Amino acid sequence: MRVIIEPDCDAASRRAAKFAADLVRKKPDCVLGLATGSTPLGVYRELIRLHKEENLDFSHVTTFNLDEYVGLTSVHPQSYRQFMQVNLFDHINIPLTSTNVPDGRALDFEAHCRQYEERIQAAGGIDLQILGIGSDGHIAFNEPGSSLGSRTRLKTLASETIRDNARFFGGEDKVPRLAVTMGVGTILESRRCILLAFGEHKAAAVRDSVEGPVTAQVTASALQLHREVIGIFDEPAASLLRRRAYYADVEKAQLQLEAGEFQKLGIGKQC
Repeated sequence: MRVIIEPDCDAASRRAAKFAADLVRKKPDCVLGLATGSTPLGVYRELIRLHKEENLDFSHVTTFNLDEYVGLTSVHPQSYRQFMQVNLFDHINIPLTSTNVPDGRALDFEAHCRQYEERIQAAGGIDLQILGIGSDGHIAFNEPGSSLGSRTRLKTLASETIRDNARFFGGEDKVPRLAVTMGVGTILESRRCILLAFGEHKAAAVRDSVEGPVTAQVTASALQLHREVIGIFDEPAASLLRRRAYYADVEKAQLQLEAGEFQKLGIGKQC
């Protein structure tokens, strides 16, 4: 995993948005996997700015969201479909038909989840998946104990997740108990993942996901098995990482490679 540590969440969000924007420019018909919650908001704000000020074109992009609450209509203020409309889709030139969010009111959830997987495959798979992380180390709604090979399915929310999300609903008793979520196995099939975490309250989850053992009790730890993951964290979220000096060295070398500064890395020098 490539670990990038930025001073604050704004700088980290801009860095993540640059990866997404570079992909959209390089591959205009790319497929983006999107997350909800407070973590990716800065990324979406930067993508909107790039669209409005630098003509970043989303007209051929396809998106798939990670999850949706069961029981909420698409226009419910706390539904993830509404979240995406308000915080991204309504502000860029992406066709509504190119955006995919699980249906929290599907009549047949087994069939709906199977069809969601089929739509991802029909689109060519996800090129870049943006992920947040729960305070217990979960990704999407793959709560602790979820299978690391799981596919899109119904999932019961853990009490910690319900507590974390209660502020959005006005109380724990109003938070839905079920969600439709991409599985860990589905996420691992993305070509590239960006894992975001901001704030000291995410530090233990970041440590366990990046440097701990791969375990179903911390589903984000499965990203260690992925071929290309970029973890972008602010200083507080990275505060418990033990190998920070090494990550800084790796990032410095990576930036020199990208800039073509090969001699600084000893490439091409005569011994």
